[in-house]
Parts: sequence; C-alpha cells; structure tokens
Amino acid sequence: MGAQIAGPAPLRNTALLGLGVHRPERIVTNHEICQQIDSSDEWIQSRSGIKERRFAEDTGETVLDMAISAGRKALEAAGITGDRLGAVIVATSTYPYQTPQSAALVADALGTGGAAALDISAGCAGFCYALGVASDLVRAGTEDYALVIGVERMSDTTEPTDRSVRFIFGDGAGAVVVGPSDEVGIGPTVWGSDGSQADAIRQEPDWVNFANNPDQKRPWIIMEGTAVFRWAAFEMGKIARQIADKAGVELAALDAFVPHQANLRINDVIVRQLDLPETVAVADDIIETGNTSAASIPLAMEKMLRTGQVQPGGLGLLLAFGAGLSYAGQVVKMPPLAQ
Repeated sequence: MGAQIAGPAPLRNTALLGLGVHRPERIVTNHEICQQIDSSDEWIQSRSGIKERRFAEDTGETVLDMAISAGRKALEAAGITGDRLGAVIVATSTYPYQTPQSAALVADALGTGGAAALDISAGCAGFCYALGVASDLVRAGTEDYALVIGVERMSDTTEPTDRSVRFIFGDGAGAVVVGPSDEVGIGPTVWGSDGSQADAIRQEPDWVNFANNPDQKRPWIIMEGTAVFRWAAFEMGKIARQIADKAGVELAALDAFVPHQANLRINDVIVRQLDLPETVAVADDIIETGNTSAASIPLAMEKMLRTGQVQPGGLGLLLAFGAGLSYAGQVVKMPPLAQ
C-alpha cells in the first residue's frame, strides 16, 4: 500500500480584515462628458443618477498603480504586511495585457515574496467572484491570508462619443484582506451567469481582428441598455434574497445593502422589490463615482464606512452583476478602514 495523501485542514471561519481604495484625483462632471456626447446633465442624472465620475491619469494611475495603492491601504487597515499574503486575486476587465497577469505584478510590488496570483475576468461581478474564491481558499486552509482587488480603467474602454455608455463609467480600485476569524464574517457565495444574454454587454471588435484590420474601429465596450436594465432590475432582487437566505440572515437584520453601482434607478427598483426597512443603508456611490465595474463594490463599501452610513462589523449584503451576464454576492461583516 502506497503513501497516504494528507487530508484537508479543518474548515475555518473567514472575515474581511481590512479595506482600502484608490479614487483617481481627476473629477469628470456630466458637463465635461456632454462636450463629446449629445446629452445633458439633466438627462444623465434622470437616467442613471450619476453627477460625476473619476478618470485615471495617464501617469501614476495605471490599472497596476491603482491596484497596488488600494492593496497597500487594505493591508494597513488589516494590520498585516504583504509577506503574510498567500494569494493575490485581481478582478479586472481593463488590464491592457493578457500576459503576464496583473496579480503577479501586484503581488511582487506588495512584497508578498511569491504569493499565488491570478486575475479574474467576470465583468462587474468580478470582485464578488474573487471574494468567494478567496474566502474558500482561507476557509479550507489553503492559505491564511488573501488579498482581493477590484480595479478598472473604464475610461480606456468606452468610446468618447458613444452616448449610450460614455457617461456611465468611471475608474478606480478597491481591495480587501481576507483572513481567518473566530466568527463567520463572510457568508456563502451565491453566483451564476446567463450566457444567452452575453451580447447585452460586449466588446467589439475583438483584438485579433482589429490587429489584422487596423483600418476598422478599435475595440470598445458596447451595451444594450434596455436589456441590461430589465435583467438587473427584475432578476437581481431574487438573487439578493437567495444570498440572504443562504447566509441565514433576515433582510431586515442588515445594516447595509451594497449593490453594484451600475445605475441608481436599477438599485431603486431592487430596493423596492426587497421592501428593505429604512434602517438598512443603501450604497449610492454611483452618484459621485459612476460605474467602476469590478471596483464598484469595494468603493461603495468604503464610502459607506467613511461617511458613517455603516460601522465596521455591521452586516452588509454585497450584490454584483454585469457582463456575462453574470452575478455574485455574499453577506459580510463590514471591514475596518485604514486610519
């Protein structure tokens, strides 16, 4: 009889130990956006709730720069150093290189000493996808600490004169440290996708065809707004209930609801469907930040914590949704920020 394989370690509870973000300094108002698209501040606010967004600068605010900045702040908030991280997971759809993955470079910059590193591409749902993976890694004992980063430069991927998408998106990054905990701090993940509606948010053309036909337009994000609104507004309320049920938490017991900041009107519909009491604070970061795709959830959490809408340790339901069409979410205890 051959040697035996060691079994898995006992399962552990996990929690968000610290949160950090990077918000680009450049504020882009609706007025500035409307200089290139046929629209108005009133129209944009009535359709999306957005008043302004942040665009990253060409120097010092690359996807890598923002990811590293947010990661450092998350480590500071968690009170640990980079060399204690066993894994770095970056959720992004806008890192401009397919190889090497951004996470390997982020892990090196944060002094991890060779942590496992992978990128996740799941559109706007990417952060909650990555959080689910990181929580399970720590829970199973594969790693003790993992860093999850959502980061995007959406300003690079939306055509400046496209009236249907340009006003929606912004740039930024957010990161959390996931580690073991005496109590459950991250609930089970609920996730899924509907590939039959994949064309609702897509890139056209692909990069290979563009390289072979340089005279055609470069790849940009294309979105079928009505289809996305219908799917998100009328399906994500059901998913939010599944997340709460799987965590064994009553919706009325939540301190915060943190939906993806895609559109304030979509979130209003979801809140009405859930019949949330006024005691549950609802994230509204989209008003000042726009839709930052995979960075949306951690940026929204940071605003709620920074402004006192919710306190560290409060129960928050995270719900991310977008390209794929995909979705993911968890109930979590809100993390501390760096002082």
